[in-house]
Amino acid sequence: MADPIRESVRKETNKLSLFHLTWPIFLEVFLFMLMGLADTFMLSALSDNAVSGVGAANQYIHIAILILEVVGNGASIVVSQYLGSRRFLEAAKISALAVTMNLIVGLVMSILFFFFSSHLMTMMNLQGEVLQYAQSYLVIIGSFIFLQAIINALAAIIRVHGRTKQTMYVSLGMNVLHVVLNYGLIFGNLGLPELGVKGAAISSVISRGLAVLVFFWLLYQVLEVRLKLDYYFEYSKEYVRKILNIGLPSAFEQVLYQFCQIVFLYYATYLGPETLAARQYAMNISMFTYLFAIAIGTGTAIIIGRYVGAGKKDEAYHQLWLSVRAAFIFTIIMVAVVTIFRKQLMHVFTDNPEVIAIGASVLALSILLETGRTMNIVVINSLRASGDARFPVKIGFLSMVCMSLPLGYLFVFVLDWGLVGIWLAISADEWIRAIIVYFRWRSRKWERFALVSPTEQKEVN
Repeated sequence: MADPIRESVRKETNKLSLFHLTWPIFLEVFLFMLMGLADTFMLSALSDNAVSGVGAANQYIHIAILILEVVGNGASIVVSQYLGSRRFLEAAKISALAVTMNLIVGLVMSILFFFFSSHLMTMMNLQGEVLQYAQSYLVIIGSFIFLQAIINALAAIIRVHGRTKQTMYVSLGMNVLHVVLNYGLIFGNLGLPELGVKGAAISSVISRGLAVLVFFWLLYQVLEVRLKLDYYFEYSKEYVRKILNIGLPSAFEQVLYQFCQIVFLYYATYLGPETLAARQYAMNISMFTYLFAIAIGTGTAIIIGRYVGAGKKDEAYHQLWLSVRAAFIFTIIMVAVVTIFRKQLMHVFTDNPEVIAIGASVLALSILLETGRTMNIVVINSLRASGDARFPVKIGFLSMVCMSLPLGYLFVFVLDWGLVGIWLAISADEWIRAIIVYFRWRSRKWERFALVSPTEQKEVN
C-alpha cells in the first residue's frame, strides 16, 4: 500500500511544475536586476564616475545581502523539506524564527554601515569623485540594510510555499516605484529635490520599506498554519541548527565569490577609470545572460526540497538533469544575443569609445563564462536543497580563492591582458566548479544529507 504522505507530496509537487515556479521567479529576478540597471542607466546621465562609485559601493551591499541570506536560504530549504514531510506546524514556527533572526542580523549590519561606510570605501583604492559618490551612496543604503534582511527572509519563505507569482508582483511594484522615485530624486523632477547619487539610494530605501509591509501580509496568506505572535520569539536550538547548517555554508560560498569579485575590482582600479566603468557596464549586461539559470535553479531547488523531504530521491535526481538542459538552452540563446549586439548594448550606457571597446571585448567571452556559470547555479542550488550545502564551499575555496585570484593576477599584471584577463580567470573558476559538481550529483552522495524524514510526521494543531 502506498505511503499516504509520499503520495500526497507527489500530487502536491506535481502541481509545482518547473514552468509554474520558474516564470514568476524569472520575472522577479529580472525586475530585481532592473532595479540595479535603472540606477546604472540613470546615473550614467550624471557621469561615468557616478556609475563607478555606485558599482564599487554595491560590492559591499552584495556581500551584506549574501550574509543576510544565511537565514533566508537556510530557512527556505528547511521549510521546503518540512513541507515535503507534511509537518506544517513546524514549518510555520521555522518561518517566524527566520524572520526574527534575519532582522537582528540586519540591524547589526545597519549600525556597522552607518559608522564605517567611509572607511570601507577608502579601502577600495578609489579616489576623487568616484570615492565621494561611493561613500554617499553606501552610508544611506547600508544604514537601512535591515529592510532587505526582512525581505530576504519573507520572500524566501513565501516562494518555497510555491507562491512565486505573488513575490513577483511585489517585485514589480517595488521596481516601478523605484524607477519613478529615481527619476524624481536623481534629476529633481516631479517636484522632488535634485539629489543625484543620494537620490538613487533614498529611492531604494523607500521602495524596500513598502515592500516589507506587503511581504508580511503575504506571509499570513500562504502558511498552512496560522502564525502566532509567540512564534517570533520562540527559540528552538534544533531549528536554528538546521537553518545554520544549510544557510552558513550557502552564504559563505557566495561571500567567497563576492570577495573574489572585490579583489578583481581592486585589480581593475589599476587599469584606469575607463576599464572600471566598462567592467560595471559589462557586468550589468552579463546578468541578463544567466537570468534564466537563476530562475530555473531556484525553481528546481523548491521541487527537489519537497522530493527529498518526502523521501523521493529518484525523482529529485532526474529533475536536476531536466532543469540543467532547460537552463543551458536559454543561456545559449541569451549569450548569442549579447555577443552579436555587444557594442550596441554598451552604447546604451556610454558614448565613450574606449569604454565601449573594452566592454565589448569581455562580452565576446560570454559563451565561455556563462555556460559554466549556468551549470553551477542549477546544480549547486539543488545540492543545497538536498541538504548537501558544505561541499560547494570546499570546492569554491579551492577554485575561487586558491586558483582564480592568482590566475587573474597573472593575466592582468604579468601578461597585461587587462579586463579580458579578469574575465578569463572567472571563466576558469566557473568551469572547474561546474565539472566537479556535475560528478557530485551523479555520485548521489547528496542523498544522505536530508534534514527530515517523511515518516516523522507530527500532528498539526
